Amino acid sequence: MTETPRKFQVVEDTPDSTDNPTAAIAANALMLGLSALSQRAIAGGKALFTVLSVGSAWWLWSATPKPDQYQIASLTIYAGFILAMNWIVWRK
Repeated sequence: MTETPRKFQVVEDTPDSTDNPTAAIAANALMLGLSALSQRAIAGGKALFTVLSVGSAWWLWSATPKPDQYQIASLTIYAGFILAMNWIVWRK
């Protein structure tokens, strides 16, 4: 009553360029499109970082209605830090 183990078998093979050149061209076009999409996502991430960081600096300035000299100095340091971070991100 012991069952013999099943052996592995190939159900479907990947298409070779010799069997179907259209499939190889389609696969290359798909990879090219995905790489372009990822590059655009990276550029969008840089722009999103800039918008969020500058927005945070603006919100801090607007959330302080009557700043004293220490708050002005600390907000200026923060704004300088944001500018430096954006310069580092966009320099690459």
